[in-house]
Amino acid sequence: MTARAKALLALALLAAIALALLLGSTPLSPARLLDGLGLHGNPGDAIVVWQIRLPRALAAAMVGAALGMSGAALQGLLRNPLAEPGILGVSATAALFATFVLFFGLANIGPLVLPLAAIGGALAATLLVALAALRTRSAVTLLLIGIGLSSFSAALMALLMNLAPNPFTLADMINWTLGTVANRSVADLAYAAPFLALGIAIMLAARRGLAALALGEEAAEGIGLDLRRQRLMVILGAGLATGAAVSLAGAIGFVGIVAPHLVRPLVRHDPARLLIPSALLGALILVLADIGVRLLPTDAELRLGVVAALIGAPVFVWIAARGRLGG
Repeated sequence: MTARAKALLALALLAAIALALLLGSTPLSPARLLDGLGLHGNPGDAIVVWQIRLPRALAAAMVGAALGMSGAALQGLLRNPLAEPGILGVSATAALFATFVLFFGLANIGPLVLPLAAIGGALAATLLVALAALRTRSAVTLLLIGIGLSSFSAALMALLMNLAPNPFTLADMINWTLGTVANRSVADLAYAAPFLALGIAIMLAARRGLAALALGEEAAEGIGLDLRRQRLMVILGAGLATGAAVSLAGAIGFVGIVAPHLVRPLVRHDPARLLIPSALLGALILVLADIGVRLLPTDAELRLGVVAALIGAPVFVWIAARGRLGG
């Protein structure tokens, strides 16, 4: 993918964020938007722009970028186009920890408890899989460990929901598992941003190794790639980024599959060149999806994770049906 194509994706993302600021239950004209962005603009428009719409649009962009790049990195590591952040159990474990906090009412202690729990769950899962990566030479083994961890976390979440002490707690837990970026604040973004940035930096540092892995594990080791270190870096980077994403939006799936799949032909199937375009497209997809969520004429606002699944699941089936399961 050329630099011009990446620039076009970045411009499209900026345009989508601007559109997210304009559209909503009460649309703003461009003049009112500019007035609201100004320091001395209309107070009501300023509140709508700075405290409601801009944090929500940025949260969607951050989550989409994290999931898109994590999916691309994991697909390169496992050489499987169906791999995505949830495949190693990181998303499910992060959501489990958040559900645990909601179940016992610990989220009432302070506004940072829930995000901290989500990131803690992601880091716990990342540590577990990273230790496995240091002990095994098989990517298939890592895949199976992730599937088992994800299934176990989902079972525990279902158990907590069954035992929810009251309908209000159950509703909070369900909302978290469905995924949303509504009502996010600048403080939420600021807390998640360092973890997300660190995860992205680690994945970018490991991208040359992903290109070597495209030749196969034996060939990659033959040209000097430290396979265990490569797995550790990708898993740690994807875990941190995914944990930050879950702390912002809850469980959102399929973005990590759809975004890399759409841009892969444009980079000639080079895993090293896939990371940044996948992040940009993932961010664009989620920002546009969230705009759609806000504009749909429904009595209750649909959850972003539901819309992402409605878009991503058919693409997932399409990829699988074409037999592109990878190595």
